Amino acid sequence: MTEGTVLHADLDAFFASVEQRDDPALRGRPVIVGGGVVVAASYEAKRRGVRTPSNIRQARRVCPEAVVVPPRFEAYTEASRAVFEVFRDTTPLVEALSIDEAFLEVGGLRKIRGAPSAIAARLRADVAERVGLPISVGVARTKYLAKIASASAKPNGLLVVPVEDELTFLHALPVERLWGVGAVTAAKLHEQHVSTVGQIAAMELREAQSLLGKAVGSHLWALAQGHDPRRVETGKRRGSMGAQHALGSAPRSPEEIEAILLGLVDRVTSRMRKVDRTGSVVTIRLRFGDFGSSTASHTLPRPTSHTATVLEVSRHLLRERWPEVERRGLTLIGVSVGQVDDAPPQLALPLDATSGSQLDDAIDEVRGKFGRASVQRGAPADQHQRAPQPILPD
Repeated sequence: MTEGTVLHADLDAFFASVEQRDDPALRGRPVIVGGGVVVAASYEAKRRGVRTPSNIRQARRVCPEAVVVPPRFEAYTEASRAVFEVFRDTTPLVEALSIDEAFLEVGGLRKIRGAPSAIAARLRADVAERVGLPISVGVARTKYLAKIASASAKPNGLLVVPVEDELTFLHALPVERLWGVGAVTAAKLHEQHVSTVGQIAAMELREAQSLLGKAVGSHLWALAQGHDPRRVETGKRRGSMGAQHALGSAPRSPEEIEAILLGLVDRVTSRMRKVDRTGSVVTIRLRFGDFGSSTASHTLPRPTSHTATVLEVSRHLLRERWPEVERRGLTLIGVSVGQVDDAPPQLALPLDATSGSQLDDAIDEVRGKFGRASVQRGAPADQHQRAPQPILPD
């Protein structure tokens, strides 16, 4: 058996697994993480029909015995850091995909660590021992196949796709497993009685392009042939930094939402300053009571990590969408800063750059010594200060 050298490691039901790890009473029980909306669910809950995202009331109907716990994002971030330490101790070639998954290249470790399958098994054991979390790993020749293999190995499993058997494995999969096949593309394929990856592979390239369009057809046809030339890329830094807060289904006042928005912006910008990064695209993400969602962005003339600047833009974006929030209800709000790079901070709005930056620096210094909870931001009390406008018009 010839083994590929790409590993895809993916933590299982990450948020829920952290809750079960930290509270032994939750282990083996169906766990839902969320408020009014299901943010994550343990495999015990998933097997009973709980899905994300869905309404908590709906989830309780299909799984009345579920235990609902509020999200603890700081705990998840800390667990992610610990897991990525294990990844980097395994190989220096790690490409992070998200907080709970990564690609690892282990081709140069055979002489010192053994076959890729042995390295993957050791990785899973190390994560369980050092972090206390279950993780699934796929081993294959390409990133695409490794990712499919890890999904097929869930929960808490290991799957190796031998190079000589990869097309047999790939062609038996449903078309929905191809990267880029969503509901619309899947429906189009099913209309033509195409249900497996193998059927796409059997097409001529021109036939796939005619059916799906040149770009999509070429992409899916290449994947169906097993082509994926992408290498594991190390040293990639995140292109954006963000945070979000689940609000639940209970109505929130504009003042409460403003306070939550301030907390999110403060969290994001302080993290940016901690790693000396700035960004120029501010985005807010809203999820509504009917499970629909909306995003809105604004590009600044120059990159910044200044809390007041990002807050003013975020509040402006939210004000523009407030009628929709009132009509549909708000269950989640998120803020991110994109086009992040290492450029020095440049304020983009007519704020007092000197006093604002000094305030940010002072708050960061106090928190560094005494913890994040030692200083909390509030709305300016002095009416002569330049403050963002309220969400709702006076």
